[in-house]
Amino acid sequence: MISHRHILLGIIFVFFLCSASKIATGQEIETGVSKELALYRKTVLDKISYTLEFDIPKERTGNIAATELLSFHLSANDQTLQLDFKEASSKVRKLIVNGQNIPIQHEKEHLLIAAKYLKKGSNQVKIEFQSGEAALNRNADYLYTLFVPDRARTVFPCFDQPDLKATYNLTLKVPADWKAISSAPLKEAIILNGRKTCQFVTSDTLSTYLFSFVAGKFEQQSGNIGKGKTEFLYRETDTAKITHSMKELFKLHKDAMSYLEDWTAIPYPFQKLDFAAIPDFQFGGMEHVGAIQYKAAALFLDSTATKDQLNSRNNLIAHETAHMWFGDLVTMTWFTDVWMKEVFANFMADKSAEGNVGKAVFDLKFLIDHFPAAYGVDRTAGSNPIRQQLDNLKDAGTMYGNIIYHKAPIMMQQLELLMGKDKFRQGVRAYLKKFANSNASWPDLIGMLNKYSDQDLEGWNKVWVNEPGRPVVDYTIEKKGDKIGRFTIKQVAEYGRQRIWPQLFELTFYYQGYTRKIPVNLNAAQIELKEAEGLDVPLFVLFNSSGQGYGLWPLDMDMFNHLYDMEKPVNRATAYITLYENMLNDRYIKPAALLTLFVEGLTKEKEELNLNLITGYIGTVYWEFLSEQERDKLTELLEKKIWEAMLEQQGPNLKKLLFKTYQNIFLSKAAASRLYEVWKVQKAPAGVKLSEDDYTSLAFSLALRAGADAAVLKTQLLRISNADRKKRFEFIMPALSADVTERDRFFKSLELKANREKEANVTAALYYLHHPLRQSGSVKYLDKSLQMLEEIQTTGDIFFPQNWLTATFSYYQSPEAARIVSHFFNTHPDYHPQLKAKLLQATDNLFRAQKLLK
Repeated sequence: MISHRHILLGIIFVFFLCSASKIATGQEIETGVSKELALYRKTVLDKISYTLEFDIPKERTGNIAATELLSFHLSANDQTLQLDFKEASSKVRKLIVNGQNIPIQHEKEHLLIAAKYLKKGSNQVKIEFQSGEAALNRNADYLYTLFVPDRARTVFPCFDQPDLKATYNLTLKVPADWKAISSAPLKEAIILNGRKTCQFVTSDTLSTYLFSFVAGKFEQQSGNIGKGKTEFLYRETDTAKITHSMKELFKLHKDAMSYLEDWTAIPYPFQKLDFAAIPDFQFGGMEHVGAIQYKAAALFLDSTATKDQLNSRNNLIAHETAHMWFGDLVTMTWFTDVWMKEVFANFMADKSAEGNVGKAVFDLKFLIDHFPAAYGVDRTAGSNPIRQQLDNLKDAGTMYGNIIYHKAPIMMQQLELLMGKDKFRQGVRAYLKKFANSNASWPDLIGMLNKYSDQDLEGWNKVWVNEPGRPVVDYTIEKKGDKIGRFTIKQVAEYGRQRIWPQLFELTFYYQGYTRKIPVNLNAAQIELKEAEGLDVPLFVLFNSSGQGYGLWPLDMDMFNHLYDMEKPVNRATAYITLYENMLNDRYIKPAALLTLFVEGLTKEKEELNLNLITGYIGTVYWEFLSEQERDKLTELLEKKIWEAMLEQQGPNLKKLLFKTYQNIFLSKAAASRLYEVWKVQKAPAGVKLSEDDYTSLAFSLALRAGADAAVLKTQLLRISNADRKKRFEFIMPALSADVTERDRFFKSLELKANREKEANVTAALYYLHHPLRQSGSVKYLDKSLQMLEEIQTTGDIFFPQNWLTATFSYYQSPEAARIVSHFFNTHPDYHPQLKAKLLQATDNLFRAQKLLK
C-alpha cells in the first residue's frame, strides 16, 4: 500500500521538476523581485562585489552621477540575467559587460543582460548612471540611505534579495564641509577644490538592504564601544540634551555589545560600529552594518525624560545592536522570515536588561512593552500570523507591524520557558555558528532548537507562529464548603478555527493578608488545576499574574475593590491590561466604569510604568469610547481629579505623566487658561519638568481648542532654535490652523509624494488634522485617504502605510466614519489583502465604538 507520505513526496517531486523546468526555460520578467527570480539567481550567482561611486552635489536639486562595477561568479549562462533597478530607463547612461558595450534594455524595473554577453565563471558589469533617489532621503545639507526591504534597487542596479550577500567598495564625492560614514571604515578623505572624496575600505559581506551611508553637515563624536573607534554623527544643537546623553549613548551600545558577545559566544562580527542620529527618521532605528541610523529624538534626552522614554532608548539601542548577530550576521533567506531578525532583536534587547534591573522589573517592563501592542493587532479581524507568505519583495513592507515586533517576543519567551533557558541558548548558539555570514529560515532554526528540546516544537510552532489570533480563557470554581473542590480552566479561539495555544503562566489566589501563586500548563482545550483543589476559596483570582501568558483573560469582579491593594506592580499591570481588553470585548466592565476605576488609581499607583499605562488607557477611553455628551458631563470633574493627582504625586516623572494627561483631555475654559499661562511664561507646575519639546506639544494642544490665541503657534516657532525642529514645526502648523480652508490645502498637498518625504512629520500632522476636536471638518478626508493608500504603500517606507492609517483613523468613533470605511471595503472586494488587513487593524476601535456607544 502507498502511504500518504509517499503520495505527498511524489507531488512535491513533480512540483520541483515543473519549477526547475520553468527556471531552465527562462524567467518571466515582472515588476519587483519575485520569489521565483530570487530562487533562480541564488542557484547561479555567488562571489558578488559592488564597487560604487556617487558624486553628490551641494545643491539639493542637483543630479547625482554614479558609476558601478559589479563583479560576480556565474555557474550557468543559459538565460538573460536580470539586474534590479527601479528607476527610469533614461538614467542608465552606459552598460559594459565583460568589456563589451551592450544595448541598454530596461523592462519592468530590471536591467536585462542577455546570456550571450555572459560567461560561466567570473563576470564584470560596468554601469554609468544617474542615481535614483527614492531611498536616498536627500535634505538641504545631508542625506542618508535606507534600503530595507528592497529599496537598494531604487538607487543603484543590484541583485536586491537578502540571500545574495556581497561586499561593497564605496567612494563618495561630497562638499568639503560634509562628514560621512558607511558600512566599512573610512580609508581616506581627500579635499580638493571645495570637494571631498571619501573612500571606504571593502565592507564585510552584507545583504543589499543592510548596506548604507550617511553624509552631510553633522557634528562628530568619537568613542570606544568594541574593537576600534566608534564615530557618532548628529545634528542636535541643544547643549542640555547633548551633555545629558552623549556618554550614556556610548555606554548603552557598549553594554549591549558585551551582553550579546557573552550570550552568543561570538565576538562582534563586523569591522566597526558607527551610528548616526537622523532628524525625523522614519523608524526608531535601522541596523545597517557599521552605520546604524537612529531617530535623533529617541537618542537625545534631557533631565525631563520619563522612565518610559529612557526605557525606550535603552531598548532601541539594544535592539539595533542585537541585530548585528540576529539579522546581519545571520540573515533571513527571504522576507517571509523578516520577523526572525525582529523577534530576536527585541527579545535579546529585553534579555540584556534583565540582569541589570532584576526579574521583577524585567517582567513588568516586558509585559507593558509587548502585550498591549500585540493585542492591539491580534484582537482585530486584520491580524496576521507571525510568519507570513511573500511572493514578491515589492510587498515585503506590508509584513512589518506589531505582530512581529511584539507578539513574536512573547512567543519566544514562551519557547524559552518550554525548552529551559540553557537548552534554548545552546540551540540558538548552534544556529548562529552554523549560518554565520549566510542565510537561514525559520524551519532551519526550529529544526536546530528541536535537537535541544524534549518538547514537540513542530506542533507548538503551528499555532503560535503560523496562525493569527489569541485564546479566550475562562474558568469555573466548584466549591466544597469554604474549600475549592474543582478548578477548571478552558480556552477557545477568539475567532477562526478552534485550536489550542500551549503555554505556561501563573495565576494568583488573593486571601486576606497573603497570596498563593500557582503555575499553570495550559496544554489542552480544558484542564483541571489539581494544585487548587482543597485550597481555601480566595477573595479573588488574578489570571496571568506574572504577565507571561497570552490571551484574553477572565476577570474576577471581586478584584475591582482590591485593584490598588495588590502589592506587586506586575500584578496590577496585568490587571489593568486585562480590564482594558475585556472592556473592548464588552465583557465585565463598560467604558465609563473603566475610566472611573482608572482615575481612582491616579493617586494610588506609584510605579511610573503602570501610571503611564493607565493614563494612556484613560486618554483612549475618553476620546474613543465615550460619547461627546458623556465627555461634556465628565470633563470638568476629570480635569479636577487629574490636576489634584498631579499635585499629590511625589515623583517628578509621575507628576509629568499626569500633566501630559491633563493636557491631552482638557476642554474647559478654566483648564485652557491654566495651560495657556504655563505655556506663555514657560513655568511648569511645581515639581514638573518640561522641555522645549514639551512646550511645543503644549502649543499644539492649545491651538486645537476653540478660542486659543492665534499667535500661540507663531510664538512657539520663534522659540525653537534648532533648524531641523523648526522645519518640522513649520510643516505641521497648517494641520492645526483654525482656518478649515488652510487645513484643506494641507491635506490636498499630501497627494504629492514630494510633500510626504518626511513621513514622521506627516503622521504627526495627521494626528492633529484628525483630532476629535477637528473631526467635523476632517471626516471628508477619509475617503481620499483610503484611495491614496496603495500609492503610499508603493512609494513610502515600510511603516508608513500603517502609520498613515493609524494617524488618520485612531480617534474616530462616529457612524459616518464607519460607513466610509465599510463602503470602501464593499466597493473594493479584491483590494490588496495586506493593506486591507492594515486597514482592519487601524479601524478596529472605530467599529468596536459602534457597539460600545449604543
